[in-house]
Amino acid sequence: MTATKTNALSRALSAAYKRGVDDEMLEPLVLLDEKGNPEGRLQRGDSVIFYNIRGEREIELTRSLTERNFGEFPVERDLDLNFATMIEYKKGLPVAVAFPPEECITDTLSSVIARAGKLQTKITEAEKAIHLGYFLNGKRSAAEAGEERIIIATRKDVVLFDEAPRMSIDEITENVITKMRDKSRDILIVNYPNVDVVGHIENRNAVIDAVEAVDEALGIVLEEAEKNNVISIVTADHGTVEKWYYPDGKIDTGHTDSPVPFIIVSKDDNLRLRRNGELSDVAPSILHLMGIDIPPAMAGHSLICGDIEVKKRVLLLILDGWGLGEKGRNNLIYEAKTPVMDRLMSVYPHSILKASGEAVGLPEKTVGNSEVGHLHIGAGRRIYSDRVRINRAIAEGSFMKIEALNKVMDSSILEGSALHLMGIVSFFSSHGSVDHLCALMEMAKKKGVKELYVHAMLGRRGERPESGALYIEKIEQQCQKLDLGSVVSVIGRYWSMDREENWNRIEKTYRMLVYGEGTGIPERGSL
Repeated sequence: MTATKTNALSRALSAAYKRGVDDEMLEPLVLLDEKGNPEGRLQRGDSVIFYNIRGEREIELTRSLTERNFGEFPVERDLDLNFATMIEYKKGLPVAVAFPPEECITDTLSSVIARAGKLQTKITEAEKAIHLGYFLNGKRSAAEAGEERIIIATRKDVVLFDEAPRMSIDEITENVITKMRDKSRDILIVNYPNVDVVGHIENRNAVIDAVEAVDEALGIVLEEAEKNNVISIVTADHGTVEKWYYPDGKIDTGHTDSPVPFIIVSKDDNLRLRRNGELSDVAPSILHLMGIDIPPAMAGHSLICGDIEVKKRVLLLILDGWGLGEKGRNNLIYEAKTPVMDRLMSVYPHSILKASGEAVGLPEKTVGNSEVGHLHIGAGRRIYSDRVRINRAIAEGSFMKIEALNKVMDSSILEGSALHLMGIVSFFSSHGSVDHLCALMEMAKKKGVKELYVHAMLGRRGERPESGALYIEKIEQQCQKLDLGSVVSVIGRYWSMDREENWNRIEKTYRMLVYGEGTGIPERGSL
């Protein structure tokens, strides 16, 4: 199939922006053929490549399209798709994986603590459960011996969390206090997600409320820690709202490349910290503080200078998204009232940690994110990301030789069926890159794929306003350049990339892909 000579979906998206539609919440747009029928629906025996990376928000949609006994909502039982994913989203999914995990990350903070016979409790709400579990444990879902996980349910009574910027912070704090009073727990690891989650929403007042809620909770748990002779460490996984505006004044709701704080709340006047470090130094520092030997696999270094008194009980507080930025209106953390954090930074020993780019295994100058942040906090060493591996494979030419990708494309060619490429259309998203999509399109052209459809997901995290239309137009132009394929559907990531079992959202994406449900966009002639 030659390329459809149209920019219909990018034009439709631009029109939607004028009506106040946001990329992330975009309801499905579906390209219609000249007879008014939806183009490029998933048919029995078709080939699919879900090219997203990271993985945790991709599991639900993948399950709906591949599991034979899927039962969360009604699905077609006989699609029998030849399905590949760019990375492993979850063990056991019936898919081919282009870039499987390279190694088992051993000797993580959690595993070393467990081997030392210590008991650990992790507390957060469901929005960040995978980060304190899977990523902090070196991409292993199973809990370690003596590891307890307390996950507070994420509220379902709001659409977006600017409606409730406190989220479930009170319940988290109550559980932290209860567990600190339980003398058997040696280390508590807590994630407060508010700044990161609310920071992705273009609502300045709600973000400030979220920052202030975290600062308030921080004060409460630190006071309780002191009462229970628990030494506290305060840090973050990446920055978010300390750079709220682009240079042109438009709002940036994405992550940042800012450093993050590392503070030990201690009355020990002899305690000294190195001034600078990176997230991979957190785990060695905690083990140093607890008097546990640091394993050789941890290439990070303790931030603590010299010998210290061993602490029996530790509280690690991860303030998700709390970056360090310059003072001013561009910094919503500075704009908020944060008396607790202000006092901590002025009174107690602290370090400034790199939390982006190469320090967390990402390409140079890439912003940080919660996944690599928690991975590096737990691993205590640099773990190079899937994005880096894929970029290298494309640059070196080995991408064309990846078995899983060739198998799916060969099936399309041999069986005369369509190849569908679906995923995030973005450069800055931690879930994937438009460059990876373009590489797949070029590979399909070289191999001789005849029928190609692109199903795009959008979300303006770290992107400029209305950038989605520019990306879609770029892919439409790539189709025309290659004389192959069409962008046939576009949907906001809110509906397609969920991890909280909001199956009504995933069903909307499924029905777009399989039945063509959505706002129909007719082709409007040749370019």
